[in-house]
Formats: sequence, structure tokens, C-alpha cells
Amino acid sequence: MKKFNVIVSSILLLAIAGHGGYRWVRYEMLDVSTIIFGCIALSYLLNSITWGDYEGGKYSESDELDKHIKTQSARIGYYALMVLSAAVLFLSEGVTALNDIQNIPLAVVVGLTFIVAPITEFFYSRKFR
Repeated sequence: MKKFNVIVSSILLLAIAGHGGYRWVRYEMLDVSTIIFGCIALSYLLNSITWGDYEGGKYSESDELDKHIKTQSARIGYYALMVLSAAVLFLSEGVTALNDIQNIPLAVVVGLTFIVAPITEFFYSRKFR
């Protein structure tokens, strides 16, 4: 089943990338939908390679290694997303001073990356108190 999932998700990614590449070369435009669906297809492919399942696999309660892998990769992914979103903000704006930023929605998203994990940990920890 893992091989089937990898093949199907690879075909999906290649189809989306091919369609996006065609539109880029032919019409000189890159659609946001192509970027988003390409990222979703890439996540399907990576989940299929890692877990053998599109959705990231389902681990049993007794499988401590799977729990550890998911927990650590979630934390690392959170911090990577934080750094990358800040980099996108500063590179897309081309400014170094925070007051010169014009893309307010992206600035809000970058700000939210700094508070999502602490807020989540706060509410989750209250569950056990």
C-alpha cells in the first residue's frame, strides 16, 4: 500500500507542477492555487514516503518511537515555519525597518507564529491541572 500511495502522490505532484509550469511559461503567470495545491501534493508525497499514508500515518498508543518522531518534528517544524515566515516578510518587503512594512496581513501572520505555540501549550497544560 505504501508503494501505491507514493506513486499516486508523485503523479499528483507532477501533474500540478506540470500545469503550473505550463501556465508560467505560456502565460507568464504563477497562480497562488498552483502553489498551495503543489504544497499539499508535496505533503502527501512526504507523508506517503515517511508513514505509508497520505494523512501522516496513525500510530498506536504503545508506539513510543512514532510519538517521539511526531512530537519532535512538530516542534522543529513550528520553529522552521516561524523563521521562514519572517524571512518571507522581510524579503518580500525589501525593508529592514519594521515601521516600513506595508504588508500588514503578512506581518500579523508572522506575529502569530510567535504566540501560537505558547498559547496552545498554556491551554493544553490547563487540561492536566
